[in-house]
Parts: sequence; structure tokens; C-alpha cells
Amino acid sequence: MNTKFYKKCDASELTEAAETLKNGGLVAIPTETVYGLAANAYNRDAVSKVFEAKGRPTDNPMIVHISKLEEIYPLVTDFPEKAKALAEAFWPGPLTMILPKSDLVPREVAPKLETVAVRMPSHPIARKIIELAGIPLAAPSANSSGSPSPTTAQHVLNDLDGKIDAIVDGGECDVGIESTVITLATEVPRLLRPGGITVDQLESVLGHVDVDPAVVSELEDGVAPASPGMKYKHYSPKAEVYIVEGSLESFKFLIDSEAQEGDMALCFNGEENDIPIPSLSFGDEDNLESQAHLLFAQLRKFDELKAKRVFVRAPSSDGVGLGVYNRLLRAAAFKVIKPTVIYGLTGQTGAGKSTVGQMLSEKGYLIVDGDVAARAVVEKGSPVLEELSEAFGSDILDRNGELIRSALAKKAFATEEARQKLNSITHPAVTKWSIDFIKENLNENHKGVVIDAAAIFDSDIQRYCTKMIVVTAPEEERLARILSRDGLSREAAMLRIKAQKDEQYYKERADILVRNFAPYDLSQELELL
Repeated sequence: MNTKFYKKCDASELTEAAETLKNGGLVAIPTETVYGLAANAYNRDAVSKVFEAKGRPTDNPMIVHISKLEEIYPLVTDFPEKAKALAEAFWPGPLTMILPKSDLVPREVAPKLETVAVRMPSHPIARKIIELAGIPLAAPSANSSGSPSPTTAQHVLNDLDGKIDAIVDGGECDVGIESTVITLATEVPRLLRPGGITVDQLESVLGHVDVDPAVVSELEDGVAPASPGMKYKHYSPKAEVYIVEGSLESFKFLIDSEAQEGDMALCFNGEENDIPIPSLSFGDEDNLESQAHLLFAQLRKFDELKAKRVFVRAPSSDGVGLGVYNRLLRAAAFKVIKPTVIYGLTGQTGAGKSTVGQMLSEKGYLIVDGDVAARAVVEKGSPVLEELSEAFGSDILDRNGELIRSALAKKAFATEEARQKLNSITHPAVTKWSIDFIKENLNENHKGVVIDAAAIFDSDIQRYCTKMIVVTAPEEERLARILSRDGLSREAAMLRIKAQKDEQYYKERADILVRNFAPYDLSQELELL
């Protein structure tokens, strides 16, 4: 079959497309959500050809598209007041309503169902074609079944060239994910598929709306899908897709731990350079509409890039984000990863950081000791020790080739430039040692990981931490602890205290503040961890 491509979208081309539909042909048309593969909704043979062209499971219902309100009445046996109120509020637009169907609707449109899904698109080309054809159009997304929905005419051409009669190029779709689907055939209106119209918007018209469990979980075996997009793996590139919940830091740690050749990531704008594998972005983290608009186009690009696995930063499930999350769940076949929580633990000297670390260990956390890591990377013969010797002189080593810590400290802390040089050599090695330690020792019995490091805010290990725990105590109490613990003079202890940044510096960077002094109880301070 030679697929025609209508680019001008003038009266002549749209009339020709409408005639093709009236005569039982298949035409891909633009809507504000995604491109739809349209057929005469009253023509059983035409509707059957849609299933064949897409490779679509035959029990997956379709949405019938109309151009004006009066066209709904032949399709349904009841158009209740709630439906009229929704139509007044959101039609034309990205909302589909499910209502009791009339006998005019072929069973192929809504297999095994006594209802029909109807919507009025807002895209002017879609509505003009429906008007010219003079018939309602059954139109699922115009893609190969299971692949990401098409948001440009080129996407349709890539999937269906030679399988359908024509494609009408109406430009890029605005919304980017399929319409919201709500059923009014139940006692309480129920959201079946989230989209550009949010639950809050629906409830502003209807009052309470139930959300079907299948929005965020798999449909139970043997249950007929009441709406498109409920039952099968959908919207997916050829690569295996995994949704990763949690922070950017935990996302990066997961990738560092698990990445293989051919892995790629889908993240939010501005994060691409922070992720150690090839990455695409799909909008700003706080702009859910931009995520919806870009999602399918970016998923398709992973096929062009020949990705084997794609790790996706989980979006918010609020508002339009619920629609984005729903599509990703189906693209991933419900493969959701909840990464290990990694806390950074720090505080001024004498605050009791080690005590807190011990208590967290007893609560089931794997503790990474930053002091142990720092000593391990400068052991005799290590590459780091050799690099330090080259940078600061061989006299930082004793005759056995072991580090003289006091000699290194004297040189490394003499100037800010020297301190930065020390950090540039040691910090990457400490980070790698810590990550390797976590990989080797973390198991399913651990609640999470705590990285105990005094200078964590000056190191790159902090970028892997989900949250920062800062332990605080008044200066006099810290001084008393240091005097008791280390046997220093008061003067030496105060020099150690003053060498650190002040308490406000730590507090400003804390996600969790632990007060380790009377009248606070340390166990209660850690109760939520």
C-alpha cells in the first residue's frame, strides 16, 4: 500500500482524507494529545483494519471522536447531566467519557463492553476532518501497538508507512500524552486513564472521583479493559525500561552500581551532565506539562540510539504528572526500582557523630566510615600515595614508604591552593572506595546506608547522598567531650574546634538536624530514621 502524506492540510487534502475515511480507509490524523489512526466508527471492517495495521490486541477498546456535541447522541443510550457538565467544562479538549453505548456502535470498537468511549478533540484539523467525513471516527494512537505513541507525523510514518492509506501532518501535538479517560457508567465517576485533564479538574465539576487501581498497577487477569491503555505493556521503546524512584543522588548511585554497556537514562532538564551514562531529558522536574509534551518523543529517540536499557527518573504523580507516571509504568511493564537510601552523616568535632553512627548501625544501617576510607586509600604502595608524594615531596613518606600524616598535613594545609590539591587527589579515591564498600557489603537486611565523614561537604561523596544528617551540640559540651576523649590540653582542643567551620554552616546544609545534648534524647532524635 502506498501511504499518502498530506503536508499542506488545505481544503483539498482534508476533503480527500475525509473521503478516504468515508470509504472505509485508514487515515492518521493529528489531535492535541497524540496522532490517532482513524477509521469510520460505524464500519466494522474499517475498525478491524485498525487492529491489523497496528498489531493491536483485539480486546483493547477504541475511543470514538466527534466534532460537535450533537454527534454524541447516536452513539450512547444515556448522556447524563454529569457528562453534560464535563462536556461544557472540557470539550473540545483532552477528555474522554465512557458512557452506555447504543446499538450503532460495532462490537469491534468496544470488545466485550456495553459502553463506548467518546471525546471531542480540540485540534482544528481533527475536527474539520470529522466534520467533512460526516461520521464519528474510531481512533487509537497511530503507532505500532506497544511502542511510544506518536506526537509527530514522522513518528506515524516510521511505524505505519505502507500499512495505512494516508497521514495528515498537523504539526507537533501540544499535550503529548493521550486523553484523560473517565467512566460515568459507574455509580461514582471513576478515572481509568490520567491525562491532560487532572483529577482536581474533574472533581471541580463532579465532586469526588474514584481513581481506578489500574492507573498505577497491573490490571487483574481475566478483567476486560474498560479503557485503552489499561491492560497491556504500552508506550515502550525496544529497550527495557526501569522507573527509578527517589532523589537524583540515589539515581546516580544506582547507575554507578548497575550500569552496563548500552544503558541510557531519561532525566529532567539540567541533570544530563551529572549522570555517568548517555542521557536524554524530558522537561523540567517541576513542569509536569513539559514532561507530558516530551515523553513519547524522547522514548522514541532511545530506539534511534539503540539503547538496551533505559533508567528513568520517576516524575511526580501530582496533577498531569499522574498521566506521565502512568505511561511510564506501562512502558516499564511495572518495573519500578526504589534505590537504597544513602544518608551523609557529619557534624563539628565533639558533636557526637560517631555515637550517632553507632546507633544507626544498631538500627540496621550499613555504616561507611570516612576515616577508614581515608586511611585505606593512602596505604603503602597505593596509587594515591604515589600521587601525593609527587605533589608534595617524598619527605611525606618514612623510610618504609608509609605516609607521615603530620608531614603531609603541614604541607597540604599551608595554603588554600595546597589544600585543594590534596582534595583533588584524595577525594575521588575516597569516593570510589566508599562506593565499592557499599556494593560489596550492602544486603537486603540493611535499612539503608550512612556515610560517616567529617568533611563530607567538601567532598564529592555528598553527591551520592539522599539526605544529610548533621549532629549538633553547644561548643562547651563539645569541648568537654574532646578533652575527655582525646586527652588534649584545653588550648589544643580549642584550636581543633576553631579550625572547623561554624555551626551555622552545618545547619544550613542539613536535611536532618540531630541535637545531641540535654534536654534532647538522642534515641528520640533518631526515631524516624
